[in-house]
Amino acid sequence: MKYKDYYKTLGVERAASDEEVKKAYRKLARKYHPDVSKEPNAKERFQEVSEAYETLKDKEKRAAYDSLGSHRAGQDFRPPPDWYQRFGGAGEEEDLSGIDLSDLFESLGARFGGGPGGGARAYTFRRGGGGNMRLRGEDYEATLSLGIDEVAEGVERELQLGGRSIRVRIPRGATDGERLRIPGKGGPGANGGPAGDLYLNISLRPHALFKASGHDLEIEVPLTPSEAALGAQIELPTLGGRVALKVPAGSASGQRLRLSGKGLPKPKGGAGDLYARLNIVVPPSLTEQEKKLYEELKTASRFNPRARFQK
Repeated sequence: MKYKDYYKTLGVERAASDEEVKKAYRKLARKYHPDVSKEPNAKERFQEVSEAYETLKDKEKRAAYDSLGSHRAGQDFRPPPDWYQRFGGAGEEEDLSGIDLSDLFESLGARFGGGPGGGARAYTFRRGGGGNMRLRGEDYEATLSLGIDEVAEGVERELQLGGRSIRVRIPRGATDGERLRIPGKGGPGANGGPAGDLYLNISLRPHALFKASGHDLEIEVPLTPSEAALGAQIELPTLGGRVALKVPAGSASGQRLRLSGKGLPKPKGGAGDLYARLNIVVPPSLTEQEKKLYEELKTASRFNPRARFQK
């Protein structure tokens, strides 16, 4: 069996935390995803990165991998004598000659209960490497870029993965960074094995007005100095149309006003909130009358925003 250095593939140290492993994977997956990457070897690199992550993201699989020791990439090696009993459970059928390291760790999914993709390819390793193997299909992973309006309503998309066209439905309320599992939409199985799953990483495109945080939205609301000081009734755009917002007198820049239920819909019902972040702006230029009025206000006002500097 030839050794694969999964840590080197992801560009992390062996002592890397689970979060560091995840961040490294996501960065490389975005770089090499065949649907978006311009790299000449994108498909092969994406498969290598995904293979490494499938093992290292699972606590027990990672422990099993670490117990194999450290070798040069591509070097022939054999696991320690008791490795099969501790991790593989293969007993007398422990001859894995001709088996790829990734297949070995896929098989551990059955022993450890499987990972997010099921993880297990149901087959038995036989002495001499013979026999038919019932193989679970490959899991596919893709990043899908969507607009806020699309996730608010739900959307259908057609993807080209594994040489075939796959139509998927994204439900209402998907959030930025969410990982959706679509069972049976991965690669086909072999020898009667089940199809793999499709994992979609949702990425929200920037919106002209709204910024998403989970199911909540935020919108910046410009106010004139007089509106902030005296209060005002203004109109705001939301995903469901325009609504009235009452700005209380004495509002300050950076203050947030909440509009309940005006955010993104949630999969099980209800919706997040919309937060209006107030921002006081001044006219870029003033008419002579406006200048006169501001001068009168400056003379009449007793307000000193820098009073604490004098203490």
